[in-house]
Amino acid sequence: MLLLRDFGIKDKVRSIKALYGVQGMEPEDEKKFREIIAKYEMTAKIIEEYPAWLIDKMRSSMMNIMHNMVMNITQANTIYPVCESEFYDRRNFQNHAIGNCEQLLQEMQYIISIIPVDAQKYMRYVDMIEKEIALLKGWRKSDNKILKKIKETEAKKAEGAFQNPKKQV
Repeated sequence: MLLLRDFGIKDKVRSIKALYGVQGMEPEDEKKFREIIAKYEMTAKIIEEYPAWLIDKMRSSMMNIMHNMVMNITQANTIYPVCESEFYDRRNFQNHAIGNCEQLLQEMQYIISIIPVDAQKYMRYVDMIEKEIALLKGWRKSDNKILKKIKETEAKKAEGAFQNPKKQV
């Protein structure tokens, strides 16, 4: 994924070595080039433009959101509801997973606004996240059938208890 490749930023953008590593540069040109960089204090600007810590922080944030999404999907999937409270627990995890997908989209917009990368590179991932949201919403909607069955079962139990009250001795 893009986050494993520094969100599409090439190391050369963040590296001072890129300035000195021009192929075929004559030694006297390289010396002049270094002098210009030193004279106008360009070195600090190059290092600060896309600091490694910022990319690491963004990567960590994306990884945490994705981890939470997987955990919420897993937790929702481990619950097969047989009562309303279990149904709503499962629904809550599904909602959180959808929320995690939305967080991923927001985080990607934030990254694009800070780091000048080609937004088209991100469209593939945006489409994948939107598909995941649609799948999660479909799963959540299909669970309404389970809730209907639970309510019918509970209504039958309540009706049976009402018709056959137990006598206390």
